[in-house]
Amino acid sequence: MIRVLLVDDQSLFRAGIRMLVSSQPDIEVAGEAGNGQEALDAVAAHRPDVVLMDIRMPVMDGLTATAEILSRPQPPRVVMLTTFDLDEAAARAIRQGASGFLLKDAEPEFLLAAIRTVHSGSSVIAASATRELFAHFTPQTRPVPDSFASLTDREQEIFALAARGLSNAEIAGREYLSDATVKTHISRILTKLSLRDRVQLVVFAFEHGLA
Repeated sequence: MIRVLLVDDQSLFRAGIRMLVSSQPDIEVAGEAGNGQEALDAVAAHRPDVVLMDIRMPVMDGLTATAEILSRPQPPRVVMLTTFDLDEAAARAIRQGASGFLLKDAEPEFLLAAIRTVHSGSSVIAASATRELFAHFTPQTRPVPDSFASLTDREQEIFALAARGLSNAEIAGREYLSDATVKTHISRILTKLSLRDRVQLVVFAFEHGLA
């Protein structure tokens, strides 16, 4: 079972998500919280796999709570919930290590797919949307770390395509490779650059002027 923690200050919104999640055979609600402070306690108490985190809440906002949660050992995956598709707060959260963001009015099937995708470790959720987001809120470019030079020419090509938000299938089609080969290349790239997932790859590309 995928254990999900719902964090939002609107009880009606949480109730809707709870009903949706509870209808699935492989996902369950591990707990709920109405603000960031409660979220910290709930993560410690329930050890969820995925946290759906609202950004704007009283007492402690989602950004502060996310930074604290992700600083702990073996943190859950965190997906930000926002009402704006171009939200600078969401961009900040992703830089802090969140696995992506979802709009609150997303289709139910998309939300469920996002939970499963993030839990699987693929974290391709909102990679293209993340790129669009960072295109509007581009951080100050940092020097490219030496680790980038460790990528082979082929890996740098695939890095560039992944940084544009392309999926494995799209990259495979462009590069005339199998999906499995692309997946292997992506895994090696993430390992060499010490990145957790593809969303972080997009962030890396923008922060170092490689996008």
